[in-house]
Amino acid sequence: MNGISESILFTALGVALHLTLQVLLFVRVLLKPHRDPSARLTWVVVVVALPIGGIIAYLLFGETNIGRKRAKRMRAVLARMPTLQAAPGADAPTLAADIPERYRHLFQVGHSISGFEPIGGNRAQIPPESNAVIEALVADIDAAQDHVHLLFYIWLTDRNGLKVAQALMRAAARGVICRAMADDLGSRAMIHSAHWRAMQAAGVRLARALPIGNPLLRVLGGRIDLRNHRKIVVIDDWITYCGSQNCADPEFRVKAKYAPWVDLTIRFEGPIARQNQHLFAGDWMAHVDDDIDALLRRPLPAAEPGISAQVVGTGPTVRYSAMPELFEALIYSARHSVVITTPYYVPNESLQAALCASARRGVETLIVFPQRNDSRVVAAASRSYYADLLGAGVRIYEYVGGLLHAKSLTLDGAIGLIGSANMDRRSFDLNYENNILLYDPDLTRQIRQRQQHYLDSARRVDPDDVANWPRHRRLLNNTVAILGPVL
Repeated sequence: MNGISESILFTALGVALHLTLQVLLFVRVLLKPHRDPSARLTWVVVVVALPIGGIIAYLLFGETNIGRKRAKRMRAVLARMPTLQAAPGADAPTLAADIPERYRHLFQVGHSISGFEPIGGNRAQIPPESNAVIEALVADIDAAQDHVHLLFYIWLTDRNGLKVAQALMRAAARGVICRAMADDLGSRAMIHSAHWRAMQAAGVRLARALPIGNPLLRVLGGRIDLRNHRKIVVIDDWITYCGSQNCADPEFRVKAKYAPWVDLTIRFEGPIARQNQHLFAGDWMAHVDDDIDALLRRPLPAAEPGISAQVVGTGPTVRYSAMPELFEALIYSARHSVVITTPYYVPNESLQAALCASARRGVETLIVFPQRNDSRVVAAASRSYYADLLGAGVRIYEYVGGLLHAKSLTLDGAIGLIGSANMDRRSFDLNYENNILLYDPDLTRQIRQRQQHYLDSARRVDPDDVANWPRHRRLLNNTVAILGPVL
């Protein structure tokens, strides 16, 4: 009897401990700041439905936490960095952004996120395809005179990845200061390769963004899946690249069956490079004991009148909901047309509502997704939103020429947004992202032409086809979408 009594007692204590842990977790979910109600409800359901797995999942992925030490260091770095109110030493009237009154509020949203004012005097080129981007980048590195700064989420040891690595080594050999940073997860193949060691031996200064270390211990110091998804290149404080392209071949051999990866990247010249420099410096100094604040205080040369642009950097240590706020502000400002390309679409409720409202008020609202997505889960979640979008009058297209990876938005033929951020919860809440918001009818026209190329290579989604999807498909899509807040 004693053995049975002890067994019952231990069982009761185990159940009581588990229930206590669940209640404490519920309280934490409900009290955690910056979490929308749907996310709270989803996590409560997960913890209830999966009594043990749900608790483990929340402890691993439930909170946007990069770790106290890392967050403290990032805050200290950003606090001491000089603010960029205007380009020091440059002619202010020449560099003043020339933006019509009806669009200035959009750049105020961007300013509220990163603290950067829109700045004029920029020029831009859109290389025709991914290999041309790498060719231009290598040429710019070979022509660099002072420094090259580079940050990529994915840097592969393929043809294009090695072209860039070799260009950096050539630049370092002639005395150019080269700093290169790669995300520890996305670029793990390069980081653990002989090419990384060769760059280091050649004098290229290297850093791993958000290093994982021991995965079992890493979770004690913050979420393991918070990543630096940015793609930043700054050369001599005057040339910068921004867009969706990683440092890799379009064949993207790690996921070759979805290839080619179709990207959109823009090469800028002008004072906008200083704002990307600021983003890079913050990321670099948060990981490396290498103070480069002095670069941000150098005077910039006077620039010719040109494109008005603004860098918008977001991430888990930046203001909550920053990226969806910018997307929504742009969509609600559209009067004639808004065209969007994104590979991943797992929106929050307000972004979905913004797109539907845009179409309902008569704005031509087009959105292009890849027909084949490298994430089946995200693809299913994305398609759960099709019926409501189509019902509101949004025209949806699915690109069939590869994996459309370009992240772009054009508004009324005047405003453009390009960068690294997707329209999904990961880009909104978990990843460090960088984008450039711009006003220039000519450059926006060029972006729109590229978008039209995607549209011409896409299949329009028929509302009747979506309405006739079999029940099991709709059930799968909608079930996956419920998990959107935890994806």
